[in-house]
Amino acid sequence: MSVLVGRQAPWVTSAAALPDGTIGEITAEDLAGSYVVLFFYPADFTFVCPSEIIAHDRRLPAFVERGVKVIGIGVDGVHSHHAWKQVPVEKGGIGHVSFPLVADVRHELTQAYGVEHPDGVAYRGTFLIDRDGIVRHQVVNDLSLGRNVDEVLRLVDALQFTEKNGEVCPAGWQQGDAGMTASPEGVATYLAEHAAAL
Repeated sequence: MSVLVGRQAPWVTSAAALPDGTIGEITAEDLAGSYVVLFFYPADFTFVCPSEIIAHDRRLPAFVERGVKVIGIGVDGVHSHHAWKQVPVEKGGIGHVSFPLVADVRHELTQAYGVEHPDGVAYRGTFLIDRDGIVRHQVVNDLSLGRNVDEVLRLVDALQFTEKNGEVCPAGWQQGDAGMTASPEGVATYLAEHAAAL
């Protein structure tokens, strides 16, 4: 697996099951100039995956409020993604999902992001990309470990805080918390005031 943080996010034009129920494509131009959260999941019609997709969908308004586009990526075909969306949540499906599900049948994106599992599915990779197309965060879980979507939102807040204020975010930082000046004096001041809570 490669570390993509600090590098340009790769993309290839890919078929996707779109939120309006149609099938289309997602291009690099669709992502340009936006914050983007890309998340890979192992396969359609599986077990942990629907919980993660639904969790992203339930938090989509919070992502949109922050100017973030959310894209799910799986290795199944676009018609499989579309069919899975037709299965109601209470029957183990994902129901209507309000963000695109990309079909990475040829594993081009799965390989480019370094999340291809030996069994031919994708590891649970999450990538936060800034408005310049640079990967700013990545985390990859094994197949049995579901991710925490609230942590992804926290990282979006942290990225936007650093961009706006020029300060860095210490351990456990949450929106509304103090940042830290990236200097010896800044860390000393921060620790003097906040070390007991770390």
